Amino acid sequence: MGDEQSGHIKEVGFELYQQMLEEAVLSLRAGITAPVADRWSPQITIGTPVLIPEDYVADLSVRLALYRRLAEIEDEREIESFAAEMVDRFGPLPVEVEHLLQIVTIKGMCRRANVEKLEAGPKGVVLSFRDNIFANPDGLLRYIGEQGSGVRMRSDPKDAKHQQLVFFDDWERPEDRLKGTAAILRKLASIAAPAKAA
Repeated sequence: MGDEQSGHIKEVGFELYQQMLEEAVLSLRAGITAPVADRWSPQITIGTPVLIPEDYVADLSVRLALYRRLAEIEDEREIESFAAEMVDRFGPLPVEVEHLLQIVTIKGMCRRANVEKLEAGPKGVVLSFRDNIFANPDGLLRYIGEQGSGVRMRSDPKDAKHQQLVFFDDWERPEDRLKGTAAILRKLASIAAPAKAA
């Protein structure tokens, strides 16, 4: 039974943990302060395992505490210090943990750019904006124009009212997807930021 449960956690990985933990953290917070209204979680699919492996951090309660802390992190500097702490406590980071930390970075940028859903694969990345809204549409259109044939807008095949932004690239390796996606999201977040600050 234990092995079966452990296998299930490994298979589902960080997304399930984060969903459970965000709900738990919000419930706990509600007892202290009002829950954070804009604490929505972008859906990110990269096609690679993102988790803290049991053979890296054996104690389940410690792993859960680490996931809980990760669910709260927004700032890239915080992620860097978290990574340094992990290395100090548990040794060199396994690739799954490196990918996990990159996903956490991308999630923070998704929230700043209002990207609700992101799917990256060998041919590039497709992303959708939350409520079909981007804070600086003129800036976004200029950016799309600058990218030429590498980017296009299209209607979501599952919901014609929603627009998707599609970036075409050659990303066979998960590392390339993570790096490329992070670069795109960093740019989108920077385009969105001036309008939010105004």
